[in-house]
Amino acid sequence: MTIKIGLVGGGNISATHARAVLASSDLELVAIQGTNSHRVAELSRQYGGTPYQEFESFLTHQPMDLIIIGSPSGLHAAQGIAAAHRGLHILTEKPIDISLERADQLIAAVKAAGVKLGVIFQDRVKPAIRQLKNWLQEGVLGKPLLVNARVKWYRPPEYYSNSKWRGTLALDGGGAVINQAIHTLDLMLWLFGDVSRVRAQTATTLHAIEAEDTALALIEFSNGAIATFEATTAAYPGYPRRIEITGTEGTVVLEHDRIASVDLRSGGEQLKVDAAGDSNQSASSAAVTDFRGHQTVIRDFVEAIQQNRQPLCNGEEGRRSLALVQLIYSAAKVTATGLRVSS
Repeated sequence: MTIKIGLVGGGNISATHARAVLASSDLELVAIQGTNSHRVAELSRQYGGTPYQEFESFLTHQPMDLIIIGSPSGLHAAQGIAAAHRGLHILTEKPIDISLERADQLIAAVKAAGVKLGVIFQDRVKPAIRQLKNWLQEGVLGKPLLVNARVKWYRPPEYYSNSKWRGTLALDGGGAVINQAIHTLDLMLWLFGDVSRVRAQTATTLHAIEAEDTALALIEFSNGAIATFEATTAAYPGYPRRIEITGTEGTVVLEHDRIASVDLRSGGEQLKVDAAGDSNQSASSAAVTDFRGHQTVIRDFVEAIQQNRQPLCNGEEGRRSLALVQLIYSAAKVTATGLRVSS
């Protein structure tokens, strides 16, 4: 049975979604919606599917089984709720939304409609990252003690100036933390569990935007581990995302999507380390050229529908990273309020 899929959004990420859909023979792209009619028409010409500019008209397309949302973040919940009311399954890009209240409304709507909801955090399916998850679960590193997470990326000024929504509070919900670094925050929650305390500071250091382009945070996990977290889109020319994890039995370093090094008390000769580079260009580009992670997420979501199970990252899981983003923003406001400059 062929699954009919509609795409919401006319940006770069929708092209990634289209390529990921077309990579599976049992999936069919039937419709694409976006407010930029020229961009949507071009995507339709390249990948197929009926182009729509009006969202309500798009939702009436028949047949259509699920939608993949790649629109501005502040629209995710509203569009998902409208789709759920029509009995459509919803797979949305991160974040689930920019508001916890609206995220909760979306989660409630899909439950009431009896449809599936998934959030795209493709890092969770990357082979090396899943290997790291297994090592932590097996206790290879012992008890986690210290985590250092750095997302020192670069986006040129036109990344924001050429967009009506990036870096805005109304549609992006923030800057470097909620847009770029939320993938790393999701990984930290996935790997280490709940957070008990956050201290943070944010700043707009380079770009002419409403939101932050730089953030620092100290995060304490319920399991006792402490993490430092850095996020920026101002670090020219952009550096690989790096997560260093130290436990009682050793340290593992993750760079982008690969395990760069493993140092264990036991030697760790039995552990395989991927010494090759990866194709992740996120440090300096917003374009996702490698769609394999998205393909795996979409494949899992389709199978979750067919098997009536939860997808890898459902609505509740997707909400957790948004909640941590909001904790960081709230903590930064407290820090800013408490700052005093001496004369």
